[in-house]
Amino acid sequence: MNSKQEIRANIKLLKKQHSREELQAQSDIIMRKLEQHTDFINAQKIMLYSSLPDEVQTQDFIEKWRNQKQIILPTVVGDDIIPVELTPDTGFAVGDFNILEPQNVTYTGDFDLIVVPGVAFDRQGNRLGRGKGYYDRFLCQHRATKKIGLCFDFQLVDNVPVEENDIPMDEIISR
Repeated sequence: MNSKQEIRANIKLLKKQHSREELQAQSDIIMRKLEQHTDFINAQKIMLYSSLPDEVQTQDFIEKWRNQKQIILPTVVGDDIIPVELTPDTGFAVGDFNILEPQNVTYTGDFDLIVVPGVAFDRQGNRLGRGKGYYDRFLCQHRATKKIGLCFDFQLVDNVPVEENDIPMDEIISR
């Protein structure tokens, strides 16, 4: 089995083999699959993520749905993910990791669905993040909520090394 560092390095190399246009086209297909998913259709309160350039792209999707469903996005404060609800007048600022973060009050409600990025996933739903544990700390507070990971096909690996505090996804959507 590969180590987490080896998997991260390998995925980074694989991403470089795809143009931004290819990744955008794959992102569009993945986001359409999410849009047609029963859990998304039935959900009203959805936590999505603001994508980094090398992740499944969510910006257009967020804009499409922000006035039709209650969309919550993560912001990073210290070592924690703080959820923030998008309202029609919510503005954005660049956060700690060059991610566009919504500027609004902390969302303290529950979620119907949490959509999660990752560096790699395996078919058992295990997720490898960027190594800081932000999502695992956040998701451990929402274990009963449906969690869907989004990734490109080349981010699906045979086995993600799992530690005690890692929170698996209920499902993975890829292209």
